[in-house]
Amino acid sequence: MDFRKIDNLSVDCVVLKLEDNALNVLLRKRTLNLYNENLPVIDDWVLPGHYVLKSNNLGETANRVFKELTGENHFNRNQFRTYGNAARIKSEKDVLWVRSRGAKIRTITVAYYLIVASNKELLNMDDSLKWFKLKSLPQLGFDHLQIINDAYDDVKTKIITDPLIFDFVPIKFTLNELQVAYETILDVELDNRNFRKKVSSKSYIVPLDEKQKGVSKKPSRLYMFSKDVYNQVVETDFIIHK
Repeated sequence: MDFRKIDNLSVDCVVLKLEDNALNVLLRKRTLNLYNENLPVIDDWVLPGHYVLKSNNLGETANRVFKELTGENHFNRNQFRTYGNAARIKSEKDVLWVRSRGAKIRTITVAYYLIVASNKELLNMDDSLKWFKLKSLPQLGFDHLQIINDAYDDVKTKIITDPLIFDFVPIKFTLNELQVAYETILDVELDNRNFRKKVSSKSYIVPLDEKQKGVSKKPSRLYMFSKDVYNQVVETDFIIHK
């Protein structure tokens, strides 16, 4: 494998998760202090990412990021946009950071997002990584705020017609978990009775002979999403809230 990087081509990854009834994004701490009064101190946050190696393609690079975080290969990654504006790296801090990495100022970034189920913990969650609510993000480097907002817009568009919503909930989920996921991501309030009626009409949402465990209140029935059934009806059916 050729471990030399292509120093003007990178991949940035937006990792999303529902937690505490809020949509969260994973960020990595970016720090640099050269102890030079003429140079700024860098202390902010950025998206996880890598420069593309000469022996890797874009998808392999994104997979490398996701595998470092989750320990798994993620073939359900979503590539949603490329960023190549000549002025996208222009602040003093961003220029200093790129130069400290031996890369070029003019960098093209291909962005992906990955959805982590609400009950899943990341494999390598060290002090440099932290979940932030999408509505209360810290100071970000580069154009990463724009990348995050674009990823969110893409998710909101796709969950209307694609089964993306099921990536946000556990493999076995309750109808309440599914409804809360929709309401949180779309920032809407759904009628509970109407929602459950629509769910019951979807052949790809399969009721199980199982109920929640370890809850203080009355346990709710569990359901699963069947991708095989969904693929058979995809041309004639719609995702739940339509």
